Amino acid sequence: MTTGEWSTDARGTGEYAEVNGLTMYYETYGSGRPLILLHGGLGSGEMFGPVIPALARHHQVIAPDLQGHGRTADIDRPIDLALLAGDIVALIDHLGLQKPDVVGYSLGGGVALHTALAAPEKIGRLVVASVYLRPDAVDPALRAQQGQVNAAAAEFMKETPMYELYQRVAPRPEDFPRLLDKIGAMMATDYDFTEAVRGLRVPTLLVAGDADQAPPSHYADMFKLLDGGLRDGGWMGENRPKGGHALAILPGVTHYNAFRSPLFAAVTLDFLDEQG
Repeated sequence: MTTGEWSTDARGTGEYAEVNGLTMYYETYGSGRPLILLHGGLGSGEMFGPVIPALARHHQVIAPDLQGHGRTADIDRPIDLALLAGDIVALIDHLGLQKPDVVGYSLGGGVALHTALAAPEKIGRLVVASVYLRPDAVDPALRAQQGQVNAAAAEFMKETPMYELYQRVAPRPEDFPRLLDKIGAMMATDYDFTEAVRGLRVPTLLVAGDADQAPPSHYADMFKLLDGGLRDGGWMGENRPKGGHALAILPGVTHYNAFRSPLFAAVTLDFLDEQG
């Protein structure tokens, strides 16, 4: 895969916002009800290039680069989901957005989840893609690989699209090893999102590929925390989960192409619009 596969014909505008000590870069596409689109680790808003035209057809898509990613320079603090969520809450306030929908993938999905927990009154609907509840949800071999993410891995990543993107757009390209150290430290921290998911108070769509990092059964278990998958939904949907929650398992999709899949865009738009 190359970053060319992340490109888009959509025309956006790039700007910076001062939030929480960050000079945060974000791009805006289209018009309509606002949708904040949050990228995965070691990427940027540019990752969503193939699906942005569909998302921006009826939405104002705002795609920020998170701390230390893309065109947003790093600052002296760890990369932490709660802190990153605070940046998104501050961006919502800075832009004067009225209850935007928040859509996040992988790292961005964790940030979206924590944004909804921190300020549920500030967002409309939530889409959390390719996020699992606990580290033990994934294969031990993958956990071992994740444990090797640190500055020393920078040399081995020079042929990856993440490295190429960072070198092309980052304000300080030499910071890539530092970003790896921070991402590695975040992944090495134990966590359990069970109560966080159970406590969601905004309509939420959980999304995963059928060959994602965690198995489909794990995402079904996540859905149960939202009152999903426990009963027949009824002829008129009267027995669907309380709170308007939903689950989508995307066929033929992995963790590494979900963010650019037309299926990801389709289920996201269906949830945000047809059920909105």
